[in-house]
Amino acid sequence: MANNGSLGVGQPFQAMDEQIMAVQVLIAVFLSINIVLLTTFFMKEIFYTTMRYIFFATTLMSDCLILVLTDAMLLQVYFNLKIPVGLCCFLTILSILYTLVTPFTLTAMSLERYVAICMPLRHAELCSPRSTLNCILIIHGLSSLPSIITFVIVFASAPLSFYQQNTVCILKIFTFHKWKNELLAAINQFYFISMCITVIYCYVQIMKVAKTASGEDKKSVWKGIKTVALHAFQLLLCLIQLWCPFIENAVFEINRKAYTIIRYFNYVVFYLASRCLSPLVYGLRDESFYLALKHYVYNCSFINFHQR
Repeated sequence: MANNGSLGVGQPFQAMDEQIMAVQVLIAVFLSINIVLLTTFFMKEIFYTTMRYIFFATTLMSDCLILVLTDAMLLQVYFNLKIPVGLCCFLTILSILYTLVTPFTLTAMSLERYVAICMPLRHAELCSPRSTLNCILIIHGLSSLPSIITFVIVFASAPLSFYQQNTVCILKIFTFHKWKNELLAAINQFYFISMCITVIYCYVQIMKVAKTASGEDKKSVWKGIKTVALHAFQLLLCLIQLWCPFIENAVFEINRKAYTIIRYFNYVVFYLASRCLSPLVYGLRDESFYLALKHYVYNCSFINFHQR
C-alpha cells in the first residue's frame, strides 16, 4: 500500500498545464455563478421555505463542495503532493458522499414536480419544509452508504502503519480487496437503476397529465415536463460519475498515459459539465428565481458603478 501513494500518478499531469489551467477557469466560473445563485436564494423567504428551491440550493452547495474537493485532490496529484492518510480519508469520504448527493437530490426534485403536477391537492402537505428536511437527511444517509462501506473495510484491513504515512490522495490507495470494488459497483448499479426508474416514472405520469390539461394548466405541465427532462439529462451525467472510478482503475492497470487522459475527460465532462446545468434549470428557467436573480445582479452592478 505504501507504493500505491507514490506510483508516479502525479507525473503524467506535468504535461497537461493548459488542461489544468482550463479546469481552474471553469471551476472559478461555476463557483462564482453558484455563489450568486445561493445569495439570491437567501434573499426571499419564499425560496428557503419552498421544497423545490431548497433542493435547488442543496444541489448548488453540494456542487460547490464537490468542485472544491475534487479540484484540491486534482492539484495535489498534479503537483505530486503527499498528504497524511487521515486527511486523505476525510477528503475521500466527503467526495464520495457529495458525488451522490446531487443525483439523489435531482431525483427528489423530479418527485416534487410529479407531486406538484399529478397530486396538486396534496402538494402543500407532502412538500412542506419539514418534509424537505426529512428528505435531505434521507438523501445524505443513502449517499453516505458507499463511503461507510469503503472505510469500514479499510479500517478492518489496513495495518496501523498505513495511517502513519503520507501519500498522494487517490481512491485506489484504499483498495485492499478487489471484492470491495465489486460490492460498491453493485450498490451504485442499484442506485442507478432506482433513480432512472423514479425519473422515468415521474416523466411518464406528467406526460399523461399533459394530454388532458388545457390552457394555463397545459402550459404549466409542459414546463414541468421540460424541467424533469433536464433533470433526467443532468442525472444521467451525474450517474455516469459512479462508474468513472471503476473504469479508471481498470485502465490504470493497462496504460498509465491512457488513464491520465480518461481521468481528465471524465472530470471535465461528468463532474464539471453536469454541474453547470443547475443554474440553467432553475437559475434561468424558473421565472420567480430569474426575476430575483436579475434584481440582485442589477442592484450589485448599480452599487459598484456608483462606488467608482
